[in-house]
Amino acid sequence: MSDSQEPGTAPRRRQRLLIQGRVQGVFFRASVCEQARSLGLSGWVRNLPDGTVEAVAEGDQGAIEALVKYCFEGPPLARVTGIERTDEPPEQLTSFELRY
Repeated sequence: MSDSQEPGTAPRRRQRLLIQGRVQGVFFRASVCEQARSLGLSGWVRNLPDGTVEAVAEGDQGAIEALVKYCFEGPPLARVTGIERTDEPPEQLTSFELRY
């Protein structure tokens, strides 16, 4: 258990997601941000120049899994073809934001 973890709580996790497909110009970032906040996650989401979306999510592993599942569904006009996931050390972020 890390020093910042409360007794009886799940360890805080962090994953970086690179989301491929038709994910720009379809309200994908805004919907991911809203979903992440509703799941109690911290982190951020942004468009990348190559047409992908990058997101970082910190929190409970179950909530991160729920966010990844949501990303595959996304808003109605989005079409996700793949998600690359990378585990990273948590940075203790405190909110989830939309980055430009």
